[in-house]
Amino acid sequence: MMEWKKLLSPHRVGSSRPGEISQARSPFQRDFDRIVFSSSFRRLQDKTQVFPLAKTDYVRTRLTHSLEASSVARSLGSAVGVHLCREFDMGDAQPSDVGAAVAAAALAHDIGNPPLGHAGEEAIRHWFTHSPVGKAMRDVMNDDEAADFEFYEGNAQGFRVLTRLEMPDQAGGMQLTCATLAAFAKYPCASRVMVRPTGVAGKKFNFFRAEEQLFREMAEHTGLVQTGPWAWQRHPLAYLVEAADDIAYRIVDFEDGQRLGLVSYQELEQLFLEIIDSERSAEYVATIASPLRKSEFLRAQVIGRLVGECTKAFIDHHEELLSGTLEKPLLSYIGCQEPLRRIEARSTRDIYQHRAVAEVIGAGFEMVSGMLDIFVPCVNEMALEATGGKIASFRSRRLSALLPDMAENLADEEWRRSAYLRLLRVLDYVSGMTDSYAVSLFQKLKGISL
Repeated sequence: MMEWKKLLSPHRVGSSRPGEISQARSPFQRDFDRIVFSSSFRRLQDKTQVFPLAKTDYVRTRLTHSLEASSVARSLGSAVGVHLCREFDMGDAQPSDVGAAVAAAALAHDIGNPPLGHAGEEAIRHWFTHSPVGKAMRDVMNDDEAADFEFYEGNAQGFRVLTRLEMPDQAGGMQLTCATLAAFAKYPCASRVMVRPTGVAGKKFNFFRAEEQLFREMAEHTGLVQTGPWAWQRHPLAYLVEAADDIAYRIVDFEDGQRLGLVSYQELEQLFLEIIDSERSAEYVATIASPLRKSEFLRAQVIGRLVGECTKAFIDHHEELLSGTLEKPLLSYIGCQEPLRRIEARSTRDIYQHRAVAEVIGAGFEMVSGMLDIFVPCVNEMALEATGGKIASFRSRRLSALLPDMAENLADEEWRRSAYLRLLRVLDYVSGMTDSYAVSLFQKLKGISL
């Protein structure tokens, strides 16, 4: 059984010193600030949420989605925190501390996503198993290493961003608190494990082999229940991060679809009012003249209702959360399932699978694969030369120079001899690209534009 005193551990991953105590900011508020000022977070402003390379400023990007999810997460965490502080020994923790930790984790939940979101992830997986260049890399890796790329995950890349790539000169990268990182880790296992966590926690994975020790440090300090050599049960607050993400994208993506004319206002109003289930809200929305203002009011009411329902679900299932046995997301335990199901079905059919979305994502799939076919051989040539082999080509020298810290990497013998570490480094570069930069660079590399 997990314990809240450990679950809210303020220990900073990679740090050997006690954290500085500040009366102005809690450790978890400092986590939030470190994330929001990072370059990786800033680049989310030009990464796809649903509509790639959207031409209208209204449509959400990964940045606005992350901010909205974080806002929902703070509300969820603070509401749950009130209950926890009243019913359990939480030490010095306040309800706002729970809210701040969940808000920070939700703020970072998409920070590892490659260009074009889930399509970019799938492009990387497909490249590794189908491209001649990718298959050649697979041939010189062991099965554990290869699994990181066969099942490539933006969640694992996000953990790498937070603990290694940002502030790379210090151990643990940003040195976020263990509580925030554990709440961030919705899938607390490695890519290739014999026994995955049961239920939703085992659907994906949250750390690469390269960050295994950092993940173990986090799990130890928070007291996560270990289920196998490379797998743990979820931190209870990870369910709140998941709920915040689910609420934000289900409701807000539907609102975006209505704004773009893919969903009628009448349908949005009907479905949202079914969730709100309030005659007062129905009467009030009828007095608003503008459909835009109507949808904004309804969206706020829906989110408020879902936050309340998920808070209740967390409290009702508290024992299962602490024992690590809750197998479904919190949204699965609330009422209003029917309108949520219809929103999801409508969004899948007419928003996520819209022709314009599919066309750009299809092109992006080729773009990500194409860049890996270009950069991976260049880096391999440079590593071979550095170990006394064949001199790298002029092209490889110029293109590999685009990757950050290339000189430092070439000076590292382990990196030079490890195909696994070299491919991770190329993916750090490609996955960190914004949509616009990736398109522009690919066009230049292919001679389409200069």
